[in-house]
This record gives sequence, structure tokens and C-alpha cells, in this order.
Amino acid sequence: MASGRRRSVSQTYISGNTVRVMEPERQIPEPRQERRQRRQVSYRVRRNQEKALAVDLPYVLVLVAAVACVLYICVTYLHVQSSITYRIHNIEALESKLEQLKAENDALETRIHTDIDLNHIYQVATEELGMVYANRDQVLLYDKTESEYVRQYEDIPEH
Repeated sequence: MASGRRRSVSQTYISGNTVRVMEPERQIPEPRQERRQRRQVSYRVRRNQEKALAVDLPYVLVLVAAVACVLYICVTYLHVQSSITYRIHNIEALESKLEQLKAENDALETRIHTDIDLNHIYQVATEELGMVYANRDQVLLYDKTESEYVRQYEDIPEH
């Protein structure tokens, strides 16, 4: 800048293999254009505000119906959920009762099996009642093919 005049950045030449990218100068809008844009923006804003504030009857009815539907669905959901919870607790109570009854049944069965004294039964049967074991020739075996079990009062076939 030996000439004494100031040069702007856009007028200077830069040597090298890269060139600076220059920003375009902003244009200052004319006062009329600026006023016109402000009027358009304020008119749009005012119109949108009026639309937002205007609530008509069909809109209110649809909104009330939607709220009623949502409320009904929520109440039904809570009712179903409480019903499921009640049934789960009921099932748990029944399962615990079943386990208790099984434990009692097993205990009684064990007590019955331990109370049976086979030696005492043999002694009473042979000494007091005069019973004796059957001999091999007194035992008769037969096959019955009609059914899987034997009825007590059915005739026994003779050999």
C-alpha cells in the first residue's frame, strides 16, 4: 500500500495458490421494503393468533369425545389390571394351600406306614385267630382274558 490510499479487502490481490472467499456485501433494504415486510409479518402473526384463539363448537365436541374415550380406556385398563392382580394372588394362595395339603397327606401316609407292625399282625393272625399260611397245592392260578380286573362275586373257574 505504497500509494497511500487504503484499499478494501475485496480490491487487494493475494498471491499464492489459494484465494480467499469473499462474503457478498449486504444490501440495506429500502425503508419502504422494510415497512412492507413488517406489515406482512405482523398481519400473518395476527391471523395465526386469531386462528389459535378461535375455538368453535365442533372442535370442542371432538376434544370432549377424545378425552372421554381416553378416560374410559384408562379406567378399563386399571380394572383389568386389578382383576389380573387379584387372580394372581388367588392362584398363589391356592397353590400354597395345595402344597400344605400335599405335605399333610405325605405325613399321614408316612405315619400309616410306620404304624403297621407286620410281626404283630402275623402273631395275632396265627396265635389268636388260628390262621396258617396256604400250602402250594391250595393256591390256584388262572388266566382271565375278558377284562383287566376280577370281580369279587364272579365265579372262579375250576381246574
